[in-house]
Amino acid sequence: MTDAEWVVVRPLLPVPGWMRGQGGQPEVYCHRAMLDAIGYLVDNGIKWRAMPADFPPWDRVYAFFRRWRDHGLVREFHDRLRGQVRERAGRDALPTAGVIDSQSVKADAVVGAGSRGFDGGKLVNGRKRHVVVDTLGLLLGVMVTAADVGDRAAAHILLEQVAAVHHRLALVWADGGYTGSLIEHCLATFALVLAIVKRSDNVKGFVVLPKRWIVERLFAHLMRSRRLVRDFERRIASAEAMIYWSLIALMTRRLARPHRGRG
Repeated sequence: MTDAEWVVVRPLLPVPGWMRGQGGQPEVYCHRAMLDAIGYLVDNGIKWRAMPADFPPWDRVYAFFRRWRDHGLVREFHDRLRGQVRERAGRDALPTAGVIDSQSVKADAVVGAGSRGFDGGKLVNGRKRHVVVDTLGLLLGVMVTAADVGDRAAAHILLEQVAAVHHRLALVWADGGYTGSLIEHCLATFALVLAIVKRSDNVKGFVVLPKRWIVERLFAHLMRSRRLVRDFERRIASAEAMIYWSLIALMTRRLARPHRGRG
């Protein structure tokens, strides 16, 4: 993390309990060192025990990661960065439209049978990442399931979670895998319009579809992080946290770049 990136990140960090008078001991290692260590692990795909000696001890870094994961601090930090990115782009911090899709990835041998499955459409034995992004491609919500969980079944839960947090969300684009009763369910339950963007039957070969390319760009970014090219996490919560960490690094770099304005 550069000094410019740290200047952006530091005011947005969750405040530890001991600094708010809620007890606990001060942390031994600087948050900057911890963030750098986790970012290095996600980007390079190393094992926790293979953490280079330049960073704090691996068990302390993992304890930091686990604490942030279990207390929802990873998502809190990510959401603060997302709000900053949206405002810098001239958007309101709260989105009104999004895109939903899923990505199936192979699972490592450490992933147990209880949280993995076979996606017959993609021919992938592993897990599936269900995501909702805004129109800038920034993550609004993620849910990791076994790969054999259908998109519509997962969308019932994920869209409920996203709609509960993002109250202004009124429109979500999706592909043909989200048709059926899900459309009526979203409208009746969440006052959310689920618009299906279908590929024309007359078009051959690859074609960029309106709105759907936005979420595909996010998936492409995730696959650039070696820790995410397949699922190496034993716990679903860790798999979701790794996705947030990858995007935290992306938004940090984006905010640290000089702002040229909209003109």
